[in-house]
Amino acid sequence: MAKDHGPHIKNDEQYEALRDKGMSKEKAARIANDSKSGKKGGHAAKYEERTREELYEKATKVGIDGRSKMNKEELIDALRNH
Repeated sequence: MAKDHGPHIKNDEQYEALRDKGMSKEKAARIANDSKSGKKGGHAAKYEERTREELYEKATKVGIDGRSKMNKEELIDALRNH
């Protein structure tokens, strides 16, 4: 049974599993709180298929610093490692 991390974490079990894999608290919480997280069969386009502007918007949503100076490849790397 997963520990209760309070109301700010929606999926405690997933949060703990992600933390055990070495993810930061911020990233684990963001994934565990996403209503679509953990479901297979997503239809999102791969990062490489998105425009720089789409990647920039995603980077804005997740709070990546320095995104305005990043090119498409740098945004992809930042999103994957945030």
